[in-house]
Amino acid sequence: MFVAIVQIPMTRRPREAAVEAARKTAPTYTALGAKGLLRKYYINGDAGGGGVYLWESEAAARAWYTPDWERQMEARFGAKPTVTYYDSHVVVDNETGKVRIEGER
Repeated sequence: MFVAIVQIPMTRRPREAAVEAARKTAPTYTALGAKGLLRKYYINGDAGGGGVYLWESEAAARAWYTPDWERQMEARFGAKPTVTYYDSHVVVDNETGKVRIEGER
């Protein structure tokens, strides 16, 4: 598994505005399930906005965060996004009561 954290420097939005923006873009990320996106968390805070993404693989993540994607985000938000990548070999999921280890069923 692979994690990408996208940060966009921007003013913190009120909860209602952040939720409304997420509702509009959620179908894009739902469709990415077929391309390896397992989960996305929208983030909104004093340091800006963005998302935390859990991908099936590094290749799937890097296929999404292209120079064209970066230009689109900069045009949309008026600021260049930063993407930080991490391997994630183990995920603790307390909602399902499972620990998921990469490569194991």
